[in-house]
Amino acid sequence: MHIEVAYALENKQTLLSLEVQVGTTLKQAIEVSGILDSYSQIDLLKDKTGIFGKIAKLDTILREKDRVEIYRPLIADPKEVRKQRAAQGKEMRGGKKS
Repeated sequence: MHIEVAYALENKQTLLSLEVQVGTTLKQAIEVSGILDSYSQIDLLKDKTGIFGKIAKLDTILREKDRVEIYRPLIADPKEVRKQRAAQGKEMRGGKKS
């Protein structure tokens, strides 16, 4: 069956298409894809994985045309970034008033 394995860094994305046997797990697909050889920073014990944007366990059995995704750790907390943007917006609006 046909699947894809995806991994993205800030400035580089990799999407590998491959054929695997029915019954292949998410972990097996990652290992067979060879992506672990290209990206030494991937740690399947720590990094989350998913299928089409939904978190999935390594023992999940894949289906035809699934896209396996390996997620890297977040650099910044999204909630904190939103708070900072909101604070900057208040400063900018406050600075325009006379």
